[in-house]
Parts: sequence; structure tokens; C-alpha cells
Amino acid sequence: MSHGFDAMRGIPPGILLIKKIRGRNWSLKTYRYVVLFITFIAYACYHASRKPSSIVKSVLYPETPTVKAWPLGEVFVREELGNGGNVTGRSKYRGWAPFNGPDGTSKLGEIDVAFLACYSMGMYVAGHLGDTLDLRLFLTAGMIGSGIFVGLFGMGYFWNVHVFGFYLAMQMVAGLFQATGWPSVVAVIGNWFGKRKRGLIMGVWNAHTSVGNISGSLLAASVLDLGWGWSFIVPGGLIVLGGILVFLFLAAYPEDVGFPCPNDPAGAVETVTPNDVESQSRSSSVGSGTKRSVGLVQACLIPGVIPFALCLFFSKLVAYTFLYWLPFYLSQTEIGGEYVSVKSAGNLSTLFDVGGIVGGILAGYISDKLNARAITAASFMYAAIPSMLAYRSYGGLSHTVNIVLMMIAGLFVNGPYALITTAVSADLGTHSSLRGDSRALATVTAIIDGTGSLGAALGPLLTGFLSTKGWDAVFLMLMAGALIAGLLLSRLVVDEITEKAAKRITLSDAQQGCRATQPLLTNKK
Repeated sequence: MSHGFDAMRGIPPGILLIKKIRGRNWSLKTYRYVVLFITFIAYACYHASRKPSSIVKSVLYPETPTVKAWPLGEVFVREELGNGGNVTGRSKYRGWAPFNGPDGTSKLGEIDVAFLACYSMGMYVAGHLGDTLDLRLFLTAGMIGSGIFVGLFGMGYFWNVHVFGFYLAMQMVAGLFQATGWPSVVAVIGNWFGKRKRGLIMGVWNAHTSVGNISGSLLAASVLDLGWGWSFIVPGGLIVLGGILVFLFLAAYPEDVGFPCPNDPAGAVETVTPNDVESQSRSSSVGSGTKRSVGLVQACLIPGVIPFALCLFFSKLVAYTFLYWLPFYLSQTEIGGEYVSVKSAGNLSTLFDVGGIVGGILAGYISDKLNARAITAASFMYAAIPSMLAYRSYGGLSHTVNIVLMMIAGLFVNGPYALITTAVSADLGTHSSLRGDSRALATVTAIIDGTGSLGAALGPLLTGFLSTKGWDAVFLMLMAGALIAGLLLSRLVVDEITEKAAKRITLSDAQQGCRATQPLLTNKK
């Protein structure tokens, strides 16, 4: 009796209600669509709640040239260089203590690194907990906690808080809650989908990162004129609603709703029909709570985990510098002889993520076709170097040139980042070196993304200091990071090339053998 309760405890209440209304269970295909949709929404909410700090940077620290504003539509508002006079664009913001002093950019960089450092440290713990606890409840708690502390950061505006420690503490706690997201959603997807076409499926699914960045930017920018606090409260409320959706409808494990896991040797998920569900549910001796999780050390020993983790360190250093500083860079940089407003800079920066969506899908598709994750990731990182150089050198010519080059840079920067954090992590979390009764998806994902998040913390911090020296120094750092990221995969790239060459030689020898035996068979006849 107690075992039956344990086996059913993972069924979400929303699905139980739908099952009672319909009188029968969903099919495997329907569950997969629902899981893809809910995890997509969930992590889009996570990223949307991270964007406000990048949007409000130019409001908290509004050091800009004297400009004269005039509108050009509702999306992109440009500001021409003027000669004095009152302005209505970025410079209408007088800043917010303690960020509006001479060390304002440094303090903003410290806020970013506090969030990302706690995020990366929390990732290692969250990954192990995700492999131990119910993923649905763990993800729900993380989303609601994130929303609360993101909102509290914004409440500093309404409470008239000017103490740096308050904002630092809110970001640190928010970072810990945010760490629950990525290991959990990747583990859920890995639980439901086998390795076949995983790169393409996860490449499309990983668009949630860019969709979250875009929606977070637009949400934060849309309420900015009401007070910068609303730019945090609205995305914070959004992720709380996402957490409620996860609690009600996310089935984290196929076993909990009567289907075998696709990563089990005997779990031929593709052949399961709805008629088999009831018997499988009764006969299954294990559910989501009986598989044992692996430790951090054991997960680190899985071949490929360390090289990809170190590569992601530098890949996320580049990607998160754009995530946190691109709107600020756009508002501080002359584009075609003009400066864009704070709101327009936030809107314009979303096009970097549009390129990132294409990059993630393209990287996943290519890696599936070539069956070469390392070659694909390294190639994208090397291509990111000239794309960032071109953006810095020629992005100021006009708005059109800026947009095109920004999207190209987003494609190559976010492509390998998306590939490594999704398909590669899921591949390694279900590696053949693990026994069938081991659960390592969330742990491996946490190791790779946690290490990457250390780089994500370092990039924005360095940018806060380097930007005072000039943006050329920042882009030099970004190009160096992309180069190192590609080089760190060199051994895996060589292994993949060697493996492919050996397969070709074997295939060629087999074909020659067939041709050699053909005359003998003919002579016998």
C-alpha cells in the first residue's frame, strides 16, 4: 500500500484532475508535448527575471552625453547629439544612490557578480538535490523563491532604500534560488527524450533562453517610466505564476505516469501504447524515487564532463557579458551619429537573442547531422571572434548595420552555449559509463553549467572595470574568451575526427572486401 502511494506521489494535481475528467490517461506523445511546453515556459520565466538589472543600469547610473530626444516610432527612440538644453530621454534619470557615484559601474558589476557567484555555487548543490528530490516540487520552490527576491530588489525603489548591502543581499539570495532552474529542466527533458535527434530537439527547446531574455527586456522596458522598481516586480510576478504552472502540470518522470524511462536499456519508450500504460504502472517496481543519484566526483569522472565544463566557463563569460551589458553599451555608444534612449537600448538588445535562437537551433541540427558535439561547439566559438570584432568595428555605422552584425554575433555566441548546456549535458548525464540504476542528469548539468556560471560571473565583473578604460578593452576580453573556449575542446575535437576517420576506413575496407568476393561467387556459378 505504501509502495503504491510512493509510486503515485509524483503525479501533478492538474494532471490528476484532467485524468478524472477525461477518464483515461494521456498518450506518450501528449505528455512529451506538455513537458516541452511547460519546461520551455518555466526557463523562459527564469531568464525573463534576470533581465531587469541590465535594463535599469542606465537609469541607476545615467552618465551620458547631453542629448536632444525625438521619437521614431514606439519601439526604437533615437536621441541626436545636441548642444545643451533640457532633455527627455536617458538623461531625465538622475540616478539612484548608491549607484550614481563615480564608482557606479563598478557597483553595478559587483551586483552582477554577486548574483552569478551565488548562482554558480548553488548550482552544484542544486544539481545533486535535483537528482535526489522530486524535480517538480524542487523546481516550483525555486521559481517562487526567485520571484519573491527579484521583486524585493524592485521594492527598494518604493521603500526608498539607498543601502548597497540591501541590493547585494537580494541579488545573492535570488541567485541561489535561480540555481534550481537549469539542472531541473534539463533533467526533466532528459527523462522524457532519448538521444536520437536530441541536439535538434533541445536546440529548438533552448530558444526559451532567448525568448525569456526578449520578453524580460520588453517587460522591464515597458514599465520603466513608471519607476525602475516595476521593472523587477513584473518579471518577478511572472516567474511566480510559472512556478504555479509547474506545480500543477509538470510530470517530471515518465515512470510516475506509467511510462518507462527512455534512457533505461529495456525502456523502449517509442513502442509504448496507451493500452500498455495501466499494466506498466502496476508492474513497474521502480519509480522516480528509487533510482540512486551519483556524487559530484563520480559525475566529474564521466568522459567529456570536465572539458565541456571548462569550455562553458569562457563561453558563458562571453554570453553573459552581452546579457548584462549590451543594453548599457547601446545606450552609451554612438550609432550613426545618434544615441538611443534607455528604453530603446533595451528593445534593440533583444535582437542579439533573436540571433541566439537561430544559433541554438543551427548548432543542435549540425551536431546531430555530424554526430560531433565538440567539433560544432568549437567551430561556433572560433566564428564568434570575427563576428564580435566586426560588431565593435562597424556597428556604429548605422542602425541597420548594427542590427545585422548584432544578430550574427548572437548566433555564434549563443549557439555553442545552447548546445553545451542542453544536448551535451543530457548526453553526458546518460553516458554509457553509468549504470542503468544511476541518475546523473541534474548532477552533470549542474557541474557543467555551474562551472560555466563562474565565467558568467567573471565576465560582467571585469566589464564593470574595463568599460571605464574603453569598450575596445571589453571586446578584446570577449574575443580572448571565445578563443580559449574553442581551444579547450581541442582534444575532444581530435577524438571525434579520429573516430570518424576510423569509421570511414573500416567502411572502405568492408566495401573492398565485398567487391573482392564478388568475382569468386561469379566463378563458382
